[in-house]
Amino acid sequence: MAAATATLADQQSSPDEHELSPQQLAEQSRADALWKPRANKWAVALTVTLATFMEVLDSSIANVSLPHIAGSLGASQDEATWVLTSYLVANAIILPASAYLTTFIGRKKFYMICVVLFGISSALCGLAPSLGLLVFFRILQGAGGGGLAPSEQAILADTFEPKDRGKAFALYGLAVVVAPAIGPTLGGWITDNYDWRWIFFINVPIACLSLFLTSRLVEDPPHIVREVKESKLGGLKLDLFGFGLLASGFGSLEFILDKGQEDDWFGSRTITFFIVLCIASLVTLIFWELYQLRIKNRPILNLTLFRRKTFSISFVLMFVLGFTLYGTTVLIPQFVQTLLGYTAELAGLVISPGGLCIVCCMPIVGILIGRLDPRWLIAFGFIIQAVAMVLMHQFSLDSNFRYIMWVRVFQSSGLAFLFIPINTISYTGVPRSQNNDVSGLTNLARNIGGSVGTAYIATMLTRGSQRHEAYMIRNLLPGNRAFDEQVNRLKPLFHGGSNSMGTVLGGGSSMGGVHTAQAFIYNQLHRQSGMLAYLDIIAILGVFCACMIPLVVLIGRIKPAADGPAMH
Repeated sequence: MAAATATLADQQSSPDEHELSPQQLAEQSRADALWKPRANKWAVALTVTLATFMEVLDSSIANVSLPHIAGSLGASQDEATWVLTSYLVANAIILPASAYLTTFIGRKKFYMICVVLFGISSALCGLAPSLGLLVFFRILQGAGGGGLAPSEQAILADTFEPKDRGKAFALYGLAVVVAPAIGPTLGGWITDNYDWRWIFFINVPIACLSLFLTSRLVEDPPHIVREVKESKLGGLKLDLFGFGLLASGFGSLEFILDKGQEDDWFGSRTITFFIVLCIASLVTLIFWELYQLRIKNRPILNLTLFRRKTFSISFVLMFVLGFTLYGTTVLIPQFVQTLLGYTAELAGLVISPGGLCIVCCMPIVGILIGRLDPRWLIAFGFIIQAVAMVLMHQFSLDSNFRYIMWVRVFQSSGLAFLFIPINTISYTGVPRSQNNDVSGLTNLARNIGGSVGTAYIATMLTRGSQRHEAYMIRNLLPGNRAFDEQVNRLKPLFHGGSNSMGTVLGGGSSMGGVHTAQAFIYNQLHRQSGMLAYLDIIAILGVFCACMIPLVVLIGRIKPAADGPAMH
């Protein structure tokens, strides 16, 4: 009798929603599904997109300004790269934890805190008197920015009905896809015409405007308010051990991907240490999170989402999207600058029309997703990606600006058909209460995919060029008949060559002409080996994208969510 009484008392004191009757749970679910924000939903969408665009822009805007930053602060070029790495590491840690942190303070408050932190740290970055302080402020900026994109995506998922969700994600997609493309061009223009510090100062007024609009327009839906209240009643405490595992795991992963090629991967003890730390932390984190679920604590990462086939496949697709988007955004400008001799401004102009193409295509895809099966839109997007890689594989040292630009435009049109549908189907069958978890993990997939893609391209370019050069240089030895004939044909073109009468031209020596001709041939070989390395990477990207097409078919038909239709 006493045991029964104690059990009853425990049930009454528990804030868990499982104590509600099935009828009460059904009414609660209906109320959650029918909730709508008081403000105009498109005003809410524009408000949250503003800060997200600013944050994503900052992930790439400082790239071309590194030489100016290094020179201004008395640092080396290698040391200045920490300005980029520190931001990405902090970003990678906060992204997956954003949903968990909203449990304690609510999504609106968390979002506003992120905006405040991002705005203040941006101002401090612009004022930084030394590289050490600039890196520290960039860490704070990355931590503030890391919570913006997943919070915005969850806000849009809750604010818009399923039939309009594609259009809302189109607006969000403009911020996330276009910002990295225009970031280097904008950063270079600001640095050349003003000062590198202004690439950080421009964030401050935007952050103030975003903060004001968020306080007036954005509100938490009932399930968020209820979750915060339950966490307080239940005495939920921050899982410091789990958060530490998450920070060391994803922070180490981002550091490895950013610095691995620069330090020769396993050839560096530092990189090897962080690889071991990363694997150990992430494996331990998985078991720790599963243990938290078993004892009914709120996990930092909601791994139960991966039980849903649709979410698991959309996670993989988003990873590949990030890999392709960020990888080609690095690949094309680097190709035209290093092998074709383009200036930084021209390199930016090559990819900028692609961003304009995405701007035009996103609204169209937002409308189509309300009328067509998202799976076929995704398949169409990956078909365009694969065909675009075939066209890129036709690049050569003689390719002109127009051809490269139009291939990039064609590829960008396919990216528009991927971002919105993948984001939309990731919420299929997921209760509204887990929207924050979905947005955090899908944004993590895109960011990690981008980092892996960038690291892969940097590694393959270096090693591929060396491999092709080592193979081709075997034929560049004195005594090889074809090589000697080519040297003799080129000698008269350079200072020190001799004419048909044997007279030395230009007052130099005949041997000097030989050396110059040999150097010219080697330079051509070096460019051609680099070109072959680029073509190898493009071929692998094409195969990678083509392999995603059959994976889309496995998603199956879209079904409604448990607490209301997540899709139609």
